[in-house]
Amino acid sequence: MSTNPAIPGDKIAIIEEFETGKNTFDDGQSIRSLVVGTAEFDKANRIAKINESKRLVVPRPGNIIVGNVSALMNNMFAINVMYVEGRPTEAGLEVICQAKGAKKRIMVRVGDIATAKVISLLNGVIHAVINEPDLGVLFTKCNRCAGAVVPMGSNVKCVDCGYIEERKLSLKFGNSDFIKFTSN
Repeated sequence: MSTNPAIPGDKIAIIEEFETGKNTFDDGQSIRSLVVGTAEFDKANRIAKINESKRLVVPRPGNIIVGNVSALMNNMFAINVMYVEGRPTEAGLEVICQAKGAKKRIMVRVGDIATAKVISLLNGVIHAVINEPDLGVLFTKCNRCAGAVVPMGSNVKCVDCGYIEERKLSLKFGNSDFIKFTSN
């Protein structure tokens, strides 16, 4: 039994030597990988298969994500995805949220932890919204002194310097159970 790394489409054997096994396909001449993983060859039974690597958690339309706001643009902002449906991800993906009316209202700031709902995957870009009551900022600090803040309606007030700033707060703002730890 030998192992070799493989990505989707990689040729791992020829059909004269082996038959297709788990996570492989026959293209008429070769056996190719369907997934990212490690090729394994059962020489006794002449079967080639791919042991799939750990799957990345990628958001899909309808999923709720949690992440940190990484960029602000004119009418949109980006959230670096840390959790998809409560499961941690290290995929390094960002979602783009439209900030309708953002010129009149500060919805988020860079560094805020926010939750959003994925609405579409279009041209390689993941689009999300924060327009529902449970969506929006979960955690933030004072924009002036980096002190702790408390919610005041649709604003946050710094407990250290008294600065008040508007945010689109989630109903779960300040509730630390949005982070779920796994034992993996």
